Amino acid sequence: MNVLSQDEIKTLLGKHQGLCVSIFMPTFRTGAESQQNQIRLRNLLRSAEEKLLAGGLRPQEIKTLLEPAQALPGNVLFRRRQSDGLALFISADLFRCFCLPETFGELIIVADHFHVKPLLPLLGSDNRFYILALSQKEVRLLEGTGKNIREIELESVPGSLAEALQYDELGKQIRFRTGAAGGGDHSTMVSGHGAELDDAKDNLLKYFRLIDRGLHDLLRDERAPLVLAGVDYLFPIYREANTYPRLIEEGIPGNPQGISAETLHHATLKIVSPYFQKAEHDAVAQYRQSSGTGLTSADSREIVPAAHHGRVGLLLVASDRQQWGTYNGESGAVQRHEQAGAASEDLLEIAAIQTFLNGGTVFTLSPGKMPDKSDLAAVFRY
Repeated sequence: MNVLSQDEIKTLLGKHQGLCVSIFMPTFRTGAESQQNQIRLRNLLRSAEEKLLAGGLRPQEIKTLLEPAQALPGNVLFRRRQSDGLALFISADLFRCFCLPETFGELIIVADHFHVKPLLPLLGSDNRFYILALSQKEVRLLEGTGKNIREIELESVPGSLAEALQYDELGKQIRFRTGAAGGGDHSTMVSGHGAELDDAKDNLLKYFRLIDRGLHDLLRDERAPLVLAGVDYLFPIYREANTYPRLIEEGIPGNPQGISAETLHHATLKIVSPYFQKAEHDAVAQYRQSSGTGLTSADSREIVPAAHHGRVGLLLVASDRQQWGTYNGESGAVQRHEQAGAASEDLLEIAAIQTFLNGGTVFTLSPGKMPDKSDLAAVFRY
């Protein structure tokens, strides 16, 4: 499985050989319903075959193109890593598979470029967050939105303090006293005196620095907040090791080992909701305060080229709205269409993606919260 990142979006938006297949579908994580995942995927791949055949490809070319995706339903690891939605991108020179915390409707697009619009809710910094669940025996990273949560597989992070320090008997180094705190939550304290406590902290700091180092590449392009889950005394030690700039001060207290992703998700929403509300309020306020300075616009014909050239620092986009048209990246010309045509693209999508790729911040707001009753509003960097 691939991790959705700025680099991956850039790769998807590049030029690719031949026809590009974009497939989106909802998935179930566990239970009897999860068996529908394989059936639904096979059906969608059959539909993709028909579209590719209609597009002029020969049967053998179609078989070769779709072979990586056809192998997924029988892949045990793929079945175990399901989240809320699946996104597949297939071309002659590229295959990407994303299991994401977003529920997609079933969709197949075959065109000369990949269709990435369903990913937009995951690209903005206004509705996503991470949870780092820390204990001495386990470390988990989860990615969440307001509705969904999924666990991210960590490959370059030590799985435990013992693994990080290569101790066979961790108890010889640190002694713990544990007491129940209700609801499966536990509070843990380091016991010992003087040098023992110093050694314990040093060991934890080494452990957390290895974790931070492992997360660095994974989160280097991220702007979503990170919330810690762990016993209270671990928080200041991890903050000392942390280099991720969007670590939230408030954490989820208690030992997270064995606590379900859904429970952590519910607890984290209480922490990040005010954070997102403030960020949204500040973004709208920034637009209004900048109005009249020449650094704002609500016109897609001006915003889209500016986003393409990296001039948009802040973009507000109305949810569930489209503005159809075309954009010529070479000339900078934007044409608006009254309705979608064969060559039409969603100008709101283009503006959002280009702003994201150029390091700007994108907020998706309900139409009623948009300033100036517009579908698109931008604050320019210059």
